[in-house]
Amino acid sequence: MNTIIHGLEDGSGVVILPQKMLDSLGLQVGDELEIIETDNGVMLRPVESDDFERQMRAARDVMDKYEPALQKLAEQIGSAGVRHPTV
Repeated sequence: MNTIIHGLEDGSGVVILPQKMLDSLGLQVGDELEIIETDNGVMLRPVESDDFERQMRAARDVMDKYEPALQKLAEQIGSAGVRHPTV
């Protein structure tokens, strides 16, 4: 499978992995990969992380993506006088 290195403004590059490959390898956006130089090129290897770290990254990604909607929902809940139970 081939892919292209896309350039960024700072001169670094980004390699895009197809969704099909991510799925088959059990990888998700935000997972950490180790880059290993070999005599034959480059090897990418997932860095082991616990499920909690992965879940927190996924939660942050969702919150970042939907921040305006979540903010609006929080405002609506606050203006409706909804109280949250305390622990």
